[in-house]
Amino acid sequence: MPSSAPVLRLAALSRRAEALARYAVWFSGALTLASVLLISVDVLARKFLGRNTGAADELSSYAFAISTSWSLAFATLQRANVRVDVLYQRLPVRLSAVLDWLSLVAMGVFMAFLTYYALGVVQASWDQHSTANTPLATPLYIPQGLWFLGLLFMCLILALMLLRASVALVTGDLDTVREICGVRSTREEAEDEAEAGERMVRGESA
Repeated sequence: MPSSAPVLRLAALSRRAEALARYAVWFSGALTLASVLLISVDVLARKFLGRNTGAADELSSYAFAISTSWSLAFATLQRANVRVDVLYQRLPVRLSAVLDWLSLVAMGVFMAFLTYYALGVVQASWDQHSTANTPLATPLYIPQGLWFLGLLFMCLILALMLLRASVALVTGDLDTVREICGVRSTREEAEDEAEAGERMVRGESA
C-alpha cells in the first residue's frame, strides 16, 4: 500500500488543477459573453446603420469552439457530465467504483484520440498556411491552436484524475473514487443548489 505522502501530494496537485480549470472556465464564459456582445452590436448596426461588422459570425464561431474546449476540464472535475445511472444506484459499492474508474478510462481514451486528430488539423493549417475564406482572412492555426490547447488541458486533467482514482481504487479508498469520478448523488446536487442559493442571498443583501 503506498504511503500517505504521495496521496496527499496528488490531492494537493488536484486542487491546483481545479483552480486552473476554474480560471479556464471563467475565461470561456468571458469569451462567450464577448461573442454575444459582438453579435448584438452587429445586429444593431445592421438595423440602424444598414451595415454590419462583417466579422461577428466568424469570431463567434471561433469563440464557441475555444470556450467549449476550455470548459471541458472544469465540467469533468465537477462531475457535470451526463451518465445513465438506472442500474448504477443498485450495484454494490465496489462494483460501482470499478465502473466509475472504467468510465474515466473510456473518457480518457476518447479525449486522447480527439486531441491527437485535433493536433493534425492544426498542423495541416500551419503547413498549408490556411486562412479563413472571409474578409478577415484569419490564419486558421490561431483559433484551431487555442481550441487544441483546451483539449490538451482536458487530457492533462483526465490523466491526473485517472492517477488519483487508480491509487484510490487499489488502496480500497472507494469514497475517494466516487468523489473523483462517481455519479453525483441527489444529495450532492441539492447541497450545491443550497450553497448557490445562499450565495445569491448574500449578494442581494450586500
